[in-house]
Amino acid sequence: MKPLYTILAFVSAMLLVSCSDFLEEDVRGQENLDNYFQSESDAESFITGCYNAITYHGWWQVENFWILTDMCSDDLWMGNTTQSQSDYISLAHYQGVGQSNGTISNFWQYRYKGILRCNIAIDKIPQAPIVDKEKQARLVAEARFLRAYFYFELVKNFGGVPIVKGFLMPEEVEGITRSSADEVYAFIESDLAEAAKVLPQRSQYAATDMGRATRGAALGLMGKAYLYQSNWEAARDTLETVIDEHEYDLMPNFGDVWSVDAENNVESLFEVQNTYDETYDLGGSLSIITGNRSGGDQDGWAWGLPTSDLENAFLAAGDTERLRWSIIKNGATEIAGEDHFAELVTAQGNQNGDGTYCIAPAKHKSARINRKFYLPYAKRPANYNQPKVPLNHRILRYADVLLMYAEACNELNDDANARTALNKVRERVHLADVESSGNDLRKAIRNERRLELALENHRIYDIRRWTDDNGKKMICNIMGPDGSFVKYNTGPNADKYEKENQYEPSDKGTTFLEDRDLLFPIPLYEITMSNGSIQQNPGWH
Repeated sequence: MKPLYTILAFVSAMLLVSCSDFLEEDVRGQENLDNYFQSESDAESFITGCYNAITYHGWWQVENFWILTDMCSDDLWMGNTTQSQSDYISLAHYQGVGQSNGTISNFWQYRYKGILRCNIAIDKIPQAPIVDKEKQARLVAEARFLRAYFYFELVKNFGGVPIVKGFLMPEEVEGITRSSADEVYAFIESDLAEAAKVLPQRSQYAATDMGRATRGAALGLMGKAYLYQSNWEAARDTLETVIDEHEYDLMPNFGDVWSVDAENNVESLFEVQNTYDETYDLGGSLSIITGNRSGGDQDGWAWGLPTSDLENAFLAAGDTERLRWSIIKNGATEIAGEDHFAELVTAQGNQNGDGTYCIAPAKHKSARINRKFYLPYAKRPANYNQPKVPLNHRILRYADVLLMYAEACNELNDDANARTALNKVRERVHLADVESSGNDLRKAIRNERRLELALENHRIYDIRRWTDDNGKKMICNIMGPDGSFVKYNTGPNADKYEKENQYEPSDKGTTFLEDRDLLFPIPLYEITMSNGSIQQNPGWH
């Protein structure tokens, strides 16, 4: 692992090689940052590399961290009970030994690599001899949006982090310290405000530019940043702007939200563009990471499996529509949106012996998998075992905007507008309108977020920031020895599959500590290599 100040000193050749798939010519040894940005196409190619930094089109740099965060909640188990579990288990089961966790370290490192790319773009593109000044400004705004997104990913996981604004040499960052969370959020908001002034609306982009950052994406992310700080008025006003500009809407059918046939749909404010190309090793990995290990030639890795606790939440709400598009369970006689179910079961070898879909309980903690990342049989690449698929990953969508707006309105005692936004989300899945107010409405909005956004990398951040009636953060009432999740899984009413498969222990969360586990640890190598100028989060030793 390279420490932060080493990452910041990467030479430009390293940066250019990393996005060379998107350049027309091979990078030459004589190129450097002083002479690279010589045309509009040079600048656009470099911005493509900034987008690439969202995931680096690999499973281990960023995407498995996204799964890990939901493993730390009541929505996912680590899941795979046939392989080494240590890196996931150390954090997902709150063992307090995550400082050297490889998944955490990779995420930190690659988020700062993405920030470095954006810093270069923001510094260098304005100086490039580009005739189209409007496009030049747009490319810089895209880099600002992406830099804000990368910092948001850091601050919500680690709290305050070092703010790096340019392409700095090692001696320039020696002794760097963490900025406060408030300072990081202020930097994020500044970048997003500048980006929103320049970025086009979704409807103003050509089809060939679909997937680029938009004004709506910048405002939506800004609204979320305000929400995470409990800045309710700013969150409400910003999210209301997104709603009032009418660029987005809910998809009529919930099942189409994550469909590979509905990429960049009207509900999507921002998503990772996962074009599949086996030769160039392009595509997304989450369908494979979270997929079924009993699949035969259609095998997955089963990291991050839905809990029965989440399934029970759907059932308690009478929410059968979102349940079938969120969770697939062992013994299923059909899979939502799967038109080749019989062929799929045959390809599995009919392992259950009764024509049902097999998610072998001995290999899978909960015998359940994530339907949202599931790729239908006929849509899969021939080499499906390679962790590359064409399914885009939705980062921010309109249902999230509506529910954030509802939450902000409720906190400001504007329950009428809160109910309107909440019920629009519920109406799509044929649930009755919520008519409550005050704290009961607050609870309804929170529950709706769990069901609507299940398995999409939101739950851990919501339960860390929400305060329950007893004055504690919600996660403190879910995890810990007296937590509701722990009591359910270790009690007499535990799910049969989860109870019988103890290769992943069912007491996950027992060792949760309120004073430690509201943030992840700063990677130990960062602290060591900074000679202590970067301080660890409380409770991590």
